[in-house]
Formats: sequence, structure tokens, C-alpha cells
Amino acid sequence: MKETATSCMVVTTLIATVAFAAAFTAPGGNNDTGVPIFLKDGWFTVFVISDAGAMFSSTTSIMMFLSILTARYAEDDFLFSLPAKLMVGLISLFASIVCMVLTFSATFFLVYQEEKKGTLPRLVAALAWLPITLYAVLNCRLWIALIHSTCWPSRFMFRPGKHRLY
Repeated sequence: MKETATSCMVVTTLIATVAFAAAFTAPGGNNDTGVPIFLKDGWFTVFVISDAGAMFSSTTSIMMFLSILTARYAEDDFLFSLPAKLMVGLISLFASIVCMVLTFSATFFLVYQEEKKGTLPRLVAALAWLPITLYAVLNCRLWIALIHSTCWPSRFMFRPGKHRLY
């Protein structure tokens, strides 16, 4: 579990760094007064909201993975606390990745919206969602197992069941 938390923490820290930097570099630049050029465009609103979502969800993920790494690893922690923290960390990591891709897509629509009536931005945005779908499909079984073990723990998980043959 420590190795998973460490690896995921590196990824989510990189996402937080990119989201923080993107918040202060508006796509298209600023005018002479410091106001972003695309401020009135709807895609700029999508950019700002998704960038903030990436920042907040990656920060949540960092805190969850950090709490896993600094846990005391008592026997009781392995039943509920650590799986719950891992579940929240992985879900918020996924949310931060989705928000980061949405930020990228919104930026692409802002910058290239005039070219070929939006064909290029639509193609790039569609291709950007391919890794998200692949990540969700590959980690679906892990999420289901974590949710099942955390939210619906069996009372008889570590007790022998009845034998049906005799």
C-alpha cells in the first residue's frame, strides 16, 4: 500500500503543479490592464472551473496519500481506515486527471476555435478523453474491490464459514 500511495502521490503532485501554473497563465494572454483576452468566452469559464477542480482534487489526493504514508499501520487501520483513504485518494486522483484533461480541451477550444469551424479542437478533445477511458476501465476492478471492502465489510471476513459438505 505504501508503494501505491507513493506512486500516486508523485502523479497527483505533478497535476497540482500544472494546475497551479495554469491558473496564472491565461490562454491567449492578457491585455494591457492585465485582464485575460478570452475572459468573456464561455470556454474560458470552463477552463477556470476545471483548472480549479484539478487543483482542489489533486490537493485532496495529496492529503489522502500523505495520510497513508504517515499512518501507524495498526491492525485495525487495515480494515477500514487505510482502504477508505486509498479509495478517496484514487477517486480524487481520477477527478484531478479528468479536470486536467478538461482544462486542456477548453484551452484548445479557446485557441483554435476559428480553424476549420472547430474540427481540429473537437478531434483533439475526443482523443484527449481516450486515456481517461482507458484508465477508468483498467482500474475499475480495483475501485469496486476498495468500495466493497470499505463500505460493505463482511462481519465474517476473517471467521470460518459453515461447511456445507457435512
